[in-house]
Amino acid sequence: MENSRRDFIKKAALGTAGVTFGGLANGMSAKSYAKIIGANERLNVAIAGLGRRLSAYYEPISKKESNVELVYLCDVMKKQRESAVQKFSKHISYTPKMENDIRKVIADKNVDVLINATPDHWHAPGTWLAVQGGKHVYVEKPCSHNPREGEILVEIQKKSGKIIQMGNQQRSSLESIDIINQIHNGVIGKPYKAIAFYANARGDVPVPKKAVVPEGLDWELFQGPAPRTPYTHDTWDYNWHWYGWQYGTAEAGNNATHELDMARWALQVEFPEYVTVEAAKRYFPEDGWAVYDTMDATFRFPGNKIIKWDGNSRNGHKTFGSDRGTIIYGTNGNVYVDRDGYTLFGRDGKVIKDSKSKGSEAGTALGGGGDMTTRHMMNFFEAIRGKAKQASTIDDGAKSTLLCHLANIAYRTNKSFSVDPKNGHIHDSEAMKLWSRQYEKGWEPVI
Repeated sequence: MENSRRDFIKKAALGTAGVTFGGLANGMSAKSYAKIIGANERLNVAIAGLGRRLSAYYEPISKKESNVELVYLCDVMKKQRESAVQKFSKHISYTPKMENDIRKVIADKNVDVLINATPDHWHAPGTWLAVQGGKHVYVEKPCSHNPREGEILVEIQKKSGKIIQMGNQQRSSLESIDIINQIHNGVIGKPYKAIAFYANARGDVPVPKKAVVPEGLDWELFQGPAPRTPYTHDTWDYNWHWYGWQYGTAEAGNNATHELDMARWALQVEFPEYVTVEAAKRYFPEDGWAVYDTMDATFRFPGNKIIKWDGNSRNGHKTFGSDRGTIIYGTNGNVYVDRDGYTLFGRDGKVIKDSKSKGSEAGTALGGGGDMTTRHMMNFFEAIRGKAKQASTIDDGAKSTLLCHLANIAYRTNKSFSVDPKNGHIHDSEAMKLWSRQYEKGWEPVI
């Protein structure tokens, strides 16, 4: 945040305080006057990545209480930029600038905040470039493409003092906060195990074939930090999630992040000491899906605590009664929690309390948003201003994301392995080769 700009606007606002009531009569429009009030705390925001998460930002950006101004809409695809401007025009009364290159947005000293909703391989690099450019960053999950990138984000946050918050929005759910506090205060005795789950009925995806780069797409910039490859059909638009490890982190990074975060929060654990995984591609054997679509992962933590991940990308059977959620087991009861609220059970299995949210947040549907995302982003804005404690620091975000990376590494190496519970590093030389990634020359992290 530029203190000089803030101080100037603040002084300007104070200087006009004595004439504000006459200001409208003296030629100042209501819109101009509104821009002065609170301007010393107004945050100039840019969004990079205008795909399926875009609608999640309409409310937190447009709410008067947020006191933010959207100054850039950035995406490597021209039609995404144009579409985003049209869609936001229904929620704000001004027109943000359109930009192709995230680096130009970061170079603009008037930008205070970057909302980083790019593909996974851009999450950490886009974030550390923005922080180095003096910005605070809200980065969607997963906060990193590989474990080393998570470490870098924690390091750069500590050095810079900037606020970095991951889009683990359930940390801002009122019902989730309530039940986690109860768990920590002993409502189910000692919590010892959590099962995090996800079930979706994704269909087959095209086999990627070399193709002409779509009109309006900056394929070079889409690749960014990733080593260069020829364009293949249907890669840029979401299916990069399933076409290997160049850009995506499979379903663990794509969705397990949320529920594993809840499980880790409930059990108050940090790094595991052992990881074992059974995973495979089991559906549509001839399609272009190149990673697992079914995963069962177990993370063992110090204190004999366990987190299990039951992930089903292409089998929508609701084994646990919902398409996603977390079950926490304790020595004196159990809890089921998801985005709709929670149910507290006694040790005998009888319901003690059922608390449901009156809001809405997308479950397995693509995109979306809702009250949790709005609260999470507004918490982020207020944390920047020093008026609120972060609902989730990047340290927490990186630790939860690491579980996803460890599961992916176990799958890719076909190994179970022990882990250093002090820092999450793997006690296996082959597996540790996947701790980082190969970067395109010139895009290596410089921290």
